Amino acid sequence: MNDKPALRYELEEFHRDVTEDELIADLVRVSHDLGKKNITFRDYNATGRFSSSTLATRFGSWHGALERAGLQKSIDRNISNEALFRNIVDVWTKLGRQPKFKDLSPEISAYSSSTYAYRFGGWRSGLRKFVDWANDENVAMEPSEQSDLKSRRTPRNVNWRLRAQVLMRDSAKCRLCGATPADGAKLQVDHVQPWSKGGETTTDNLQILCEVCNIGKSDLVG
Repeated sequence: MNDKPALRYELEEFHRDVTEDELIADLVRVSHDLGKKNITFRDYNATGRFSSSTLATRFGSWHGALERAGLQKSIDRNISNEALFRNIVDVWTKLGRQPKFKDLSPEISAYSSSTYAYRFGGWRSGLRKFVDWANDENVAMEPSEQSDLKSRRTPRNVNWRLRAQVLMRDSAKCRLCGATPADGAKLQVDHVQPWSKGGETTTDNLQILCEVCNIGKSDLVG
């Protein structure tokens, strides 16, 4: 006799039929409950009835929803450009393609597209700054990487600038099987020749692999 409980599958709640007035009313409620006028999408996701991405889609952006509700636009001016660029690398890796303005939902991005637009004068301007950063040969080595560097020319760890370069060069897909995040693949940056066997951390010795191919390669090399 099988005593395992039966699995139950349910559809996620769908909010297309929710009116704009209902969305705004709930946003105002969260603002009132928290006692603050500058609500971030993380604030809203914690106690809101809907998703912040639902409001952002309905009103054009998260800031559009805040403006409609009569609330203050929330921009974190203390975020460094480096943090914003690293976030683009992370989102690009998850999507397997260049992110668009509408892609930066709270589910996959630490910052909203409006944050980039505010900082750089537009989303496209932010992307151009990101590319300039990725191509900058003078970006300093991250302190955490220095511990790996003894007699070697480069550290083992791949810094964010190199991740960005390899991701764009390899079109965000596995070099071995061609899998992308759209196929459900999790992308990783891999040393073609292992660092432990003399390979350096340079663009010509780095490649994008999916997690499955990377594990398979490690088994062969090991």
